[in-house]
Parts: sequence; C-alpha cells; structure tokens
Amino acid sequence: MAGEQDSTIGSTDDPIGRSDGTLEGGQRMRIEQLRYVAAVTQYGSLRRASEHLHVSQPALSEAISKLERELGVTLLERRREGARMTLRGKELLEHMMGVLEAVDRLQSAAGGPGAGVGAIRVGTVNAGTASLLLPAIRDFRRERPSARVEVRALQQDEIETGLADGSLDLGLVNVLDEFAMPQRLDGAPLLRGRPVAVVPGAHRLATQSEVDAEDLRTEAFIGMRSGYVMHRFAMRLFQGRPPAAWHSVDGAEMGKMLVAEGLGATVLPDYSVRGDPLERGGLITARPITGDGTRVTMWLLRRRSARPPAAVAALATSLRARASH
Repeated sequence: MAGEQDSTIGSTDDPIGRSDGTLEGGQRMRIEQLRYVAAVTQYGSLRRASEHLHVSQPALSEAISKLERELGVTLLERRREGARMTLRGKELLEHMMGVLEAVDRLQSAAGGPGAGVGAIRVGTVNAGTASLLLPAIRDFRRERPSARVEVRALQQDEIETGLADGSLDLGLVNVLDEFAMPQRLDGAPLLRGRPVAVVPGAHRLATQSEVDAEDLRTEAFIGMRSGYVMHRFAMRLFQGRPPAAWHSVDGAEMGKMLVAEGLGATVLPDYSVRGDPLERGGLITARPITGDGTRVTMWLLRRRSARPPAAVAALATSLRARASH
C-alpha cells in the first residue's frame, strides 16, 4: 500500500530475490509494488487501479515500471484500452500473489494495522444469492464487522481465471454432471439440486404441477448467455428447437427480474429460486421439468495454496455452514 514505504521482500528460495533482501544492483522490492500489479490485473487498467488504490496514475505506473526494471521483465502490456499481463507476467503473478497472501496472513495473525484491510473478492454466477451467499456474508460480517466483501457477477471461465491469477479469492459456480477441477484450484460442492422452470407467479404455467419443454417452447424464453451452465442445459432441454422468442441475459438475478416483470420464462437451479425475495413475494415461482433427471451442483472454488488468509478462510467456512443448513 502507499504507506508501506520500507516494506521489502527477498528470499534464498525466490528466483527474483537474494538472501540479503535485495535484488540485483542493490535495489529493494517493496510490497506495494506487488499490490499495484495485482490491482491492475484485477481492474484491467492503470486508471481504474489507481482510483481503487487512491494513488495517482503516474505514481502507480512508475512503481510498476521500476519493478519491471528491477526484475528485468515486462509484466504489463500497456494499451489505450487498458493493461493486461504479459505471458511472463502471468507466470510470475502466482509467486507475487503467494507473497501477498503470506503478508495478509502475517498481518491477520499479528492483528496489525493492515489486518483485514483488503476486500475479499468473490466471483459468482449469481446462483443461490438469496439462499446462500447473502446469509453467509451476514454471518461473516457479524464476526468480522470491519471486513469488506466485494462480489462480482461473472461467468464460470472468468471466475476460474480470476482465481488462478489471484484477482479473486473465492468463486461460486454451477456445474452439470461431473466436474473436472481446474489446475491450481481447490474446491468443494456446496449445494445440490435440479433445474426447474421459473415462471411469473400469476402465469398459466404456474397452475401446473410440472412444466415440459413444449410448454416452455411456446413462451418467450429468458436464457442465460452462452458461457453459463444453464445455457448449456437449455440447449439440451430444447434439443435443437429453441423457443422462437429468446432473450439473453447475464446471470440468474437478471433472469429472475425479467420473469417477475412478465417478459418470459426461464430455467434455473432450484436453489437459485428457493428463498429469493421475488419468490417469497409471489412474483415468480418454480416448477419441476417433466421427465428431466439432470442434477446441478454449486461448487465453492479457491486458488490452491498452502493456507488462505484468515478472512478468506472464515468466509469460506460461513458459506459451507449456510450450505449445510
């Protein structure tokens, strides 16, 4: 951070450092330089990273440029539309995030001024928000009132990438069938359910005990955009003959809002609908899909590391506890 003027790193095991805590040429690497690189990776541009860190953009750019000179490596490709990590930068980012995680654990254990300052970044496909994520955050904040949680609505591949490169701490994704755990990630299933048809509470289909593909095919359909697991399920359900009227949205929350407004029907995991305020208010309702035996599972993912920061582990514990209720 900007106030960490004398924070340096170096290790006999670190290929970019020496045992006396300095780099080649006698220069010293500071922790905030690594935080700056991580912020640019997370926010996608020097400008947005500087706004988040409350550091001037020239100062941020110069600190990263100095780190690049010290390492002898170009970390960022600077473009007019933003900045992104180079291939070599991505290779080193995992080591940088390991250092930052270790610093966070040390500050948390010591209870120092830096403990709990950084937001816990959660990527979610927006399923189980009302029934799981929000109650878990409330439980977590009850024990850690000063902690901050940043929730980002993303697709599954974006969540997996963000966890791997360190721009996310936890991820919530839906999977169908068997799940092949991506390299560098760990995870565990939280919720298991089945896809259901979601219709307005006063819709004619709400009077049926079940809804089949033909029922949905005659309605305007609100489908998840390609890349979401429920888009894949819908393609399977309609067997190449989708409804004529098809609206695409990003994530279950927007889908439920459009259903509540009477703009169509959708398919979602049952745990995404159960307990939602729109369902409790009677604006939407869910019905089983006739003859469908598909199972859908929500997984909690995080980057594989020896030990996550204490606050990240605490939020993961809250999520698991809520899922077991």
